Amino acid sequence: MLLIISGLTTRAQETQKMYLSGTGSDHTVNWQFFCTEGRNSGKWTTIPVPSNWEFQGFGKYNYGLAKDSLRGKEKGLYKYEFTVPAAWQGKAINIVFDGSMTDTEVKLNGKSAGPIHQGSFYRFKYEVGNLLNYGRSNLLEVTVSKHSANASVNAAERKGDFWIFGGIFRPVFFEVSPQTHINYYAIDAKANGNLKAALKLSSVKNGSITGQVYSLNGQKVGPAFSVKVNSGDTLVNIGTHIVSPKLWTPEFPNLYNVVFTLNQNGKAVHTVKQRFGFRTVELREHDGIYVNNVKIKFKGVNRHSFWPTTGRALNKEISVGDVKMLKDMNMNAVRMSHYPPDDHFLDACDSLGLFVLDELTGWHQHYDTQVGSKLVKELIEKDINHPSIVVWDNGNEGGFNFDLDHWFDELDIQKRPLIHPWGIFRGTNTQHYINYDYGTGTAMHGHDIFFPTEFLHGLYDGGAGAGLDDFWDQMWHTPLSAGGFIWDFADEAVVRSDKNGALDTDLDHGPDGIVGPYHEKEGSYYTIKEVWSPVYLEPREITPAFNGKLRLENRYFYTNLKQCSFSYKLAKFDGPYQKAGIAPKTGVIASPDVAPGQYGNLQLQLPVDWNSFDVLYVTAYDVTKHELYTWSFPVSSHDKITSRVISKTGGGKPVIEETDSLYKVKTSNGIELEINRNSGILTKVKNAKGKIPFNNGPILIEGQDQAGFQKLTQHYEGNNLVIEAQFPSKKTEPMLKWVIYPSGWVQLDVRYWPIGEEAALLGVNFSFSEKDIKGVTYLGDGPYRVWKNRMKGTSLGVWNKTYNNTITGQGTVVYPEFKGYYSNLYWMRLETTGQPITIMCNNQDVFMRLFTPANPAKTYNVAPAFPSGDISFMHGITPIGTKSQKPEYLGASGQKNKYFNYDKNIEDALPLTLYFDFSGK
Repeated sequence: MLLIISGLTTRAQETQKMYLSGTGSDHTVNWQFFCTEGRNSGKWTTIPVPSNWEFQGFGKYNYGLAKDSLRGKEKGLYKYEFTVPAAWQGKAINIVFDGSMTDTEVKLNGKSAGPIHQGSFYRFKYEVGNLLNYGRSNLLEVTVSKHSANASVNAAERKGDFWIFGGIFRPVFFEVSPQTHINYYAIDAKANGNLKAALKLSSVKNGSITGQVYSLNGQKVGPAFSVKVNSGDTLVNIGTHIVSPKLWTPEFPNLYNVVFTLNQNGKAVHTVKQRFGFRTVELREHDGIYVNNVKIKFKGVNRHSFWPTTGRALNKEISVGDVKMLKDMNMNAVRMSHYPPDDHFLDACDSLGLFVLDELTGWHQHYDTQVGSKLVKELIEKDINHPSIVVWDNGNEGGFNFDLDHWFDELDIQKRPLIHPWGIFRGTNTQHYINYDYGTGTAMHGHDIFFPTEFLHGLYDGGAGAGLDDFWDQMWHTPLSAGGFIWDFADEAVVRSDKNGALDTDLDHGPDGIVGPYHEKEGSYYTIKEVWSPVYLEPREITPAFNGKLRLENRYFYTNLKQCSFSYKLAKFDGPYQKAGIAPKTGVIASPDVAPGQYGNLQLQLPVDWNSFDVLYVTAYDVTKHELYTWSFPVSSHDKITSRVISKTGGGKPVIEETDSLYKVKTSNGIELEINRNSGILTKVKNAKGKIPFNNGPILIEGQDQAGFQKLTQHYEGNNLVIEAQFPSKKTEPMLKWVIYPSGWVQLDVRYWPIGEEAALLGVNFSFSEKDIKGVTYLGDGPYRVWKNRMKGTSLGVWNKTYNNTITGQGTVVYPEFKGYYSNLYWMRLETTGQPITIMCNNQDVFMRLFTPANPAKTYNVAPAFPSGDISFMHGITPIGTKSQKPEYLGASGQKNKYFNYDKNIEDALPLTLYFDFSGK
């Protein structure tokens, strides 16, 4: 079935497009197919086009870094029969391939359409008007070799650190124009309103080209303009000036259409239309990259064209969804890694607003000059008119052919900057994976524009958001920094049709994403969303004296905050046993008049009872009413929330029994505790319903053997039983005290110091049988776990998490992950196969630790240390690194926990007060 758009029913002078394939992975057309090697080879069958044949059950899956036993042998033979209208005879007709992997030979009706095309990611075409049977049947035959006969093509794109596939993975179609026609047009529309265009012509006689700019709703913008054309002209330049055009930026992606019409003998012969935007890009050496005279910090990510069930074959819905996710993370830029993308992705960047770095493939090695020159021309010819593209990339990480640089300069009418990603080139330093504290005269301390096209290499749950807060603070305040691009957007995991649908990342090569293979949001997603919010709210404590004023910074480049909108919500939290029963109160916050780069205040008009609530949420929205971020500010203290949950009275006096090694305690409601008299450690918990497997704590995470425990004593304070340890002066642990109340609640007070001035981990451990855990409900920051260098992106609330033992980025992953560290604990309720356990925390800045996450197969720097035990309450946790860097190289928050207390005053020791309800209610 053929699909015709701008079809045969439209005016003859418009270019017609007739699809031979489908338009994308969501709309395909079956062609005949024969695979020469691997699965299902050696027989004719059918295959959907566009597609990669591995996902259809053919050939062999290959990751680029792996050796391929079928290299040079695996080919796909395609056949497709079709008819074209007899009315096409005499017209100029091109057959167009938007992408085919990789060497592609095309025949029509048994005759060659032209030279074999080499290079996977580029649009190529052949003029085939003289090969077609008009009004009759035609046969298209295509032979696609997965690997190229050209060694440099294989080196540049088949041996990269990404999956390689075979097949016609982008659409195939005819372009049909009159013999006299405009065959190419390149537009340069500057921010000052000057518009010029270069048009290539075929078979023209004396006449003219006229142009007219339109708004997207069809209204004329400015007067028509024209240029004379002489017989035989193959290139004309035309231009106009538009007064005060609306400019294109990621924040305001204003677009226009321009229509060019070729006129001969007073008659319109051919008309073309192009969408574009007015904007000016400049690279000012030793200064920065400017768009519309504004210096830009690029908040970007690297993106592969990829989907787990279809490989590189995509569709418009996926492209639009990807751009929306990037925008939702408050990104303003994306780098095409490591090849040009589908048209529909660039269209989405144009219309929704993202800066784009468009890239010629070259992963550590480059195309030779002959093939590379052809591919540069194809890249620029297809993508030149997209206003989103602001920088060209010649290769990646050493895959630069310097002999190709001049083509970008000569072929781009807009003269966009050219970079060599990972290189120092033309005033830009784009080195990858630099450390936070780099050497004098380099990176952010250098003299070139610092613009890392890859940094914070994600792997499993490491990198990406981890370390970003430190890096971005430095980048934001360093004038020569132009921002950077995180590696990378999504885990590149394929659904293996040869392995029962298993997700395969080729071990540690593919799980680098901020999102999972199906774009499941990982913890770093929300960290990035907060760190890169263009509205920056300064941290502050909400005290009873709060006057409703929050200081902010406008980190937009083109938007005044008066164009945004803001709201607040006051809420009361549920407790571990009951609902709060109080409806939240919401309100609108007046948008302040704060220009880009300036500071101002949000003035909240809160109700008089605002401090009777537990939390204040403040939300910022962009000009389209899309949420930028929601911040949470605690209103109620830990003590306030604790005091309304626990009850210390209401039962008989606890009874204690001493043995040689134990204190055995019974309460009137049936709770039984055993505490070791030689350590103060809880060894056993039981109630009337049975044993509770929570014990073996508190044990200091570091330095328990030096705690200096002397003895344990017990006494009553009224009806409260107090069991207290004694320590020598200025030892690691100056306090360990249990208080058992008549109500059955048990209080634990611990104070301690780290050994020395720094520690990897700070806190106390308890044991709990992991096989008995079903989940946890808690009040604290969530729902995602945190690392020491990835604290942002959470929200204060009551979160309900079901147990899972997932490994981020490995296999089928459950999000959010269960195991790990969670910040700012108020209370937690362990849901078990037996009885629940409720624990209240009466201190700020305490982390809840839930078990130890399993490590991936290769850990690199992304398997931080965890304490022994199972459940921990901590003042200091570990940071996480990236694939290539240890966490201590990623900034201050990647260092060990520092704590100074030279005098060892007990008042300055780290405090921990916990309350336990072992009643099982």
